[in-house]
Amino acid sequence: MLNFLYHYFDDLTGPFRNLSDLEPEEAERVLNDIRVNKKGFASKRSADYLAIRRSLEETARELFILKGGKPVRNYPHYMTVGECPWLLEWFEKGKQLCIPIKDFDPCSISFTYGDLFPTMRYQDGKKYRGQVYTLDEVNEIINEFGLPQEWNSFGNNGPERYIEVQVWDDKPLSRWLLN
Repeated sequence: MLNFLYHYFDDLTGPFRNLSDLEPEEAERVLNDIRVNKKGFASKRSADYLAIRRSLEETARELFILKGGKPVRNYPHYMTVGECPWLLEWFEKGKQLCIPIKDFDPCSISFTYGDLFPTMRYQDGKKYRGQVYTLDEVNEIINEFGLPQEWNSFGNNGPERYIEVQVWDDKPLSRWLLN
């Protein structure tokens, strides 16, 4: 059973800062600044990253709704199931938040087995590719496959290194959100 969700962020900008919340032009400007200044992992993202990201987020939202999800946000905030200390290295001043899963309405969180990008884009026949899971469903997937960070912490066994959580409501995060 899942007890906590984790969020990794740069202490210089704060938690739950989301490119998808920005207008496309502003998001591209922010991402370009990250690239120019070589600020962590995000500086290596491709020129079409934002367009692909928005498309994948829309797909994840639609799939979640089909399973009974009730997203409030158009685009999610991101967390992980279980700790992934290596994600701290993505940021200049990496920090981790740990929030009890009981703080979230199950109808406002979806899950992918792996990061949204490879989960939705890799075509290798694994049953979790192209799938979005509810809280009940993700427990079944964890029982079947385990946590990726336990069997693939270095990424040698494929692109899945954690279970990603898409948070579709600001309410449980309100104390950390900057206005």
